[in-house]
Amino acid sequence: MEAEMDEIIAGLKNATLEKSSERALPLLKQLSDAETNLCDKYDIKNDLLELLQLPDAGVQIQVARCIAEVAKTEHQRTKFSKEDIIRRLTELLQSPAAQGVGNATDRAALELATQICRALGNICYANDEARNIIKELGADERFFALLDYDVDTDDEDREQFVRVRCGLISNYLLGSDEIAERAVELKLIDRLERILTRCLCDVDRHEELLLSILPPLSILTEQISDLYFAPSLNKTIAQILAKCTNPDIAESCLALLHYEAQNDDVKLLLAEEGLCETIYQLLEKYKTFANTDEARVLMKLACDLIVLILTGDKSMHYLYSTPLLKCMEDWLDSSDVELLTTGVLALGNFARTDSHCIHMVENKIMHKLLAILAKNNGTEHQMTLQHALLSTLKNLVIPKPNKAAVIEAGLVDIILPMLEIHQAPVVFKLLGTLRMTVDGQENLASQLLQNEKLVKQLVHWSQTSEFTGVLGESLRLMAWLIKHAYQQRDSSAKAPMDDTGLRKFVAIEGAVASMVGMLASTHLVMQNEALIALSILTTLYHSKAATESNTLDELLVQADVGAKLAEQITLNGESMTKELVENLQTFVKLLRSSSDALVAHLRQHNIEELLKTIPSLVEYCTL
Repeated sequence: MEAEMDEIIAGLKNATLEKSSERALPLLKQLSDAETNLCDKYDIKNDLLELLQLPDAGVQIQVARCIAEVAKTEHQRTKFSKEDIIRRLTELLQSPAAQGVGNATDRAALELATQICRALGNICYANDEARNIIKELGADERFFALLDYDVDTDDEDREQFVRVRCGLISNYLLGSDEIAERAVELKLIDRLERILTRCLCDVDRHEELLLSILPPLSILTEQISDLYFAPSLNKTIAQILAKCTNPDIAESCLALLHYEAQNDDVKLLLAEEGLCETIYQLLEKYKTFANTDEARVLMKLACDLIVLILTGDKSMHYLYSTPLLKCMEDWLDSSDVELLTTGVLALGNFARTDSHCIHMVENKIMHKLLAILAKNNGTEHQMTLQHALLSTLKNLVIPKPNKAAVIEAGLVDIILPMLEIHQAPVVFKLLGTLRMTVDGQENLASQLLQNEKLVKQLVHWSQTSEFTGVLGESLRLMAWLIKHAYQQRDSSAKAPMDDTGLRKFVAIEGAVASMVGMLASTHLVMQNEALIALSILTTLYHSKAATESNTLDELLVQADVGAKLAEQITLNGESMTKELVENLQTFVKLLRSSSDALVAHLRQHNIEELLKTIPSLVEYCTL
């Protein structure tokens, strides 16, 4: 085979020297048809460049085809990454419509353009050297001008041209951000939009055209951050999605719209365009066919786009008054977990205002969500669905009018078994939901404070979790349980206070230490919550017998409360709010009336002197 290739190369060189089209043509065809890697050891670039100078369209076509084939290997791509060959190919590259008339001429022009696109496309594949030459020559302008050729794909030749034209453009765009930005300046997007608009009249008929036109748009969004299309283009893409039946086209449209919908103005545009309802109808129509991995990926992409559009405030408010709200509620009854999860997440995004949340509770949507969670609250159930349900329920329980109804419906009993789940995203939402639920609910907070299993788990997470959100929510929930169980108690009430919850809390190993550690949080709101909880603990324990009071004091010293207070003041003194300073003063005052050991511990850490360094406290004192 090598000997045969040697003979072909030798013959080609002779044909080049003789400038013989007749001799060159069969040899060029043999080279094109040979196995690609057989040409790697030969340097035929100069010979092919010479042949390209011949005024013979047939030879030019075969040379371009030959370059396209041999440039499939990295070794040959490097040899063809030269200005002279790229310049000559570009000079010969013209839109077929700009060529002569007559059927034979048109066919030859189309074939030449096709083969040159293949040749240049393969040369600049993963080849920044060639891309930079193209850019410096300004050859990309000619590439993009090919899109002005209004071609139909009624026959195989035109179909191939449509593919390789955009293949060349795509391979070129995959270079640098600078290349992509230049393409935008050269109005590439406008040209692509014109073709997409023309395809709207019959999307199915123009499948091949669409499959070639959409990838360059995707590449531009990947190469240029914050690239947002004109509203007209986003509308066109949405309309193509609504009309197409080809899954590859649908996936490309969804991916583009998903990128564009990162922008809130685009979210509103797509909402007003009815895209969410369109996606709902398409998914309802095709959901029974979603039984392959590819189909499931497409379904998820579509579902994610609905949820993403709903994350915008204006788009969410607009869609709340459309049939989409009922559509999403209907998906709560779906047997397809993807549709079910999307329905839950969508309702969670609608539940971002008190009025929406109250409406959902009054209309029993909350009961549906709780029923779903009750069936999916175990370690063996899907984490994504659990996370979505807890996120939505957390939003619903925030308005005060909803709390009693949600508690009465059994929220706490349903989510407490989820303490066995240890996936951080679910735990984070679980703790946040409980924290929102106990807000202002004295009886519930007291009840949960006495739940030894819950508190032990919170202490464990607060000390061991590698997930910052879980660690923070564990601490905050403990602080909120203490605050809401006891802060509202009337100190003048004659009835004895039930301090069972506090006793149990203090008795759990590490519980007091966790609250003390919270003083050193980087978040001022958490520092304040820790001060309130510790002040409540100290106040109630100091009203007890000396033995019990000393027990708490010993735990505070063991937790190094003095060091934590010193750290809090030193690091955050200048940024403390008035409320935080007042709570800090209250806590320190309580500690001053504690056991001798605790007072000595505070003195050791110079707390009194550090308090005087807090700017706002000095200001209050000097007014």
